[in-house]
Amino acid sequence: MDADADTGLDALLVCLQLTDSAFPSGFYTLSHGLEGYAQAGAVTPDTLPELLADLLRHGVGPSDATALALAHRAASAGDRERLVEIDRRLLATKLNRELRLAATRTGRQLLDIAGESIGGEALERYAEMVAGRRAPGCQAVVAGVVHAAAGVPVEQAVTGDVFAFCSSFVGAALRLRLTDHRRAQVVLRATAPVIREVVAAALEREPADLGGCVPVADVMSGRHERAEARLFMS
Repeated sequence: MDADADTGLDALLVCLQLTDSAFPSGFYTLSHGLEGYAQAGAVTPDTLPELLADLLRHGVGPSDATALALAHRAASAGDRERLVEIDRRLLATKLNRELRLAATRTGRQLLDIAGESIGGEALERYAEMVAGRRAPGCQAVVAGVVHAAAGVPVEQAVTGDVFAFCSSFVGAALRLRLTDHRRAQVVLRATAPVIREVVAAALEREPADLGGCVPVADVMSGRHERAEARLFMS
């Protein structure tokens, strides 16, 4: 195996590690708004795949996936000021406290663990900026920085992170009894064309295009934030 193949394999392994459901970034504490829909009786096992597709196209794709792609390119270019700009802009698109807290908690956890397991000057400098409150440390932006530091290509990084969202979403659906293990795998596989569509669009967006439009999801998140009992953080 030549050096280029070794490098490509290493990047793939890092991507798989960072997006694995067992990676302790805190994704398992999130339902990504699904619990709010379930509490409102606004989702069923039959409508679950459609809800996931809508959240990908109109929420995750234009916001987090786009921010990850932009952050990856900025980190690769060593442009820390652009990273801060993207991070702040992404946080501004999170319209309630629950969403902002979920993004920054998982982002800072990812940054901390990646700093220990991957390391490198780029991660250290960005961790200092987050610790100094120059940047909020949103998960998608941190993921872009981490993937760039590890040499993971931008398309692979965005695809892996979007799939991690989908896997986390159906995992939450399992715990909320909206699906079972077999059907969850069917839903994930059926979402593949939407993932490809969302990734392709995210890679083409400019910073001014960053931000999704999912008003119903925002309402559900706001309701969830005030719920008397919650299984998930979001």
